[in-house]
Amino acid sequence: MSRHLSCLRCGQTMHRIENQKLLLVPSDMLLVTRPKQLLDSAAEVDVYSCPDCGKIEFFLADDHEEGLPQRRCPKCGKQHDFDYPRCPFCKYDYSK
Repeated sequence: MSRHLSCLRCGQTMHRIENQKLLLVPSDMLLVTRPKQLLDSAAEVDVYSCPDCGKIEFFLADDHEEGLPQRRCPKCGKQHDFDYPRCPFCKYDYSK
């Protein structure tokens, strides 16, 4: 389902180009040692483009799941929001 969106730069109607997976990479995963976990964190987005000025914008896909992507703690195995720098349950530090 396409939304009716106006370009914030020039006011023209934007067109939906495609649906893509957008990787959300926390700073502790910049050196990818856990590629599966990284791919599991991808957010599904709709990509819109302005035909006049070329501006591109990303929006959560219409059929996206509510909430933040999740990650599973390698120490306690519990799942939690992906943006925590430490597991909220066992305090495992992802930066180590």
